[in-house]
Amino acid sequence: MKCEKIRVAAFGDNGHQIISELADHPLATLVAVSAVREDRLAGLANAANIRRCESFDDLLADPDVDLISLCSPRRRDQAHQAIAALRAGKCVYAEKPCAMSESDLDAIIETSRRTGRLFHEMAGTAFDQPYLSMRQVVASGQIGEVVQVLVQKSYPLHDRRPGDEDIDGGLLMQVGVHAARMIEHVAGVRVAQARAIETTLGNSGRGRLRIAAGMQMTLENGGIASLICNYLNPPTFGKWGNEMLRIFGTGGFVESTDGGVRTRLVTSQKDFGPLNTDAPAIQYHDMFFDEMLGRSPMPMNLDAELHPTRVVIRAKASACEP
Repeated sequence: MKCEKIRVAAFGDNGHQIISELADHPLATLVAVSAVREDRLAGLANAANIRRCESFDDLLADPDVDLISLCSPRRRDQAHQAIAALRAGKCVYAEKPCAMSESDLDAIIETSRRTGRLFHEMAGTAFDQPYLSMRQVVASGQIGEVVQVLVQKSYPLHDRRPGDEDIDGGLLMQVGVHAARMIEHVAGVRVAQARAIETTLGNSGRGRLRIAAGMQMTLENGGIASLICNYLNPPTFGKWGNEMLRIFGTGGFVESTDGGVRTRLVTSQKDFGPLNTDAPAIQYHDMFFDEMLGRSPMPMNLDAELHPTRVVIRAKASACEP
């Protein structure tokens, strides 16, 4: 790229929009926004110079935008917006789920390859701590071959949870995909088949908001995995996310519990106790910027990155309810 910094436009703030991360970034800068609350820009050194655009089409037409970060107001629209941005010559960084159907997911991948514009989902789960350290333990072979994986993702129920899944993707597709990434990107085993069950019990008249869901999976290496996700984390727990990941192998296990507060590695030879998680998390958007600038490739190819999303889309399409 010829520009001094990657010029980023942000569309929507329905999710983990990377606005604050661009406040003083050495590789990228925020140049334009649309459908973003004004308070999200407060305090940015270049806030006065950020273009406020009326529509997504305005961002597409802006020649001074290299990358569009999508946290679309309606997640159902996001795949088509990603495709339009790629066709307009922009790279795209999209909140999960980046697509809500497998055909849309395939269309994004094909459009990225055909246009030569880079696409990535905000898929950095495995590069946050303690999951980065767990990923390294598994890859080192310390626990042998992975046989079974258990994952839990629990968040609070609050008034902003939409009853319409088209807005945020719904429980399985915007929370469950994190758990599916823990299986594939942390435990390092690809899901072969998955089935899902979900319930609206406890939603107190919030439309079709699912409150709890689960998935049972077979893995390509012959192992198995289970995940649960829900909106049942009490505020008294003390952390926004009540997460658990346990990876059992032929030579031991590694685990993280209580939202990442506690970790443990136990092998056939020794109980190592808590993991060393001092290494800083690796920001996924930073790796994307490095790829755009030709500095280094992403840690996984696009098929591997998006396969957890594909798994959850398939499971959601055939999910049953009690």
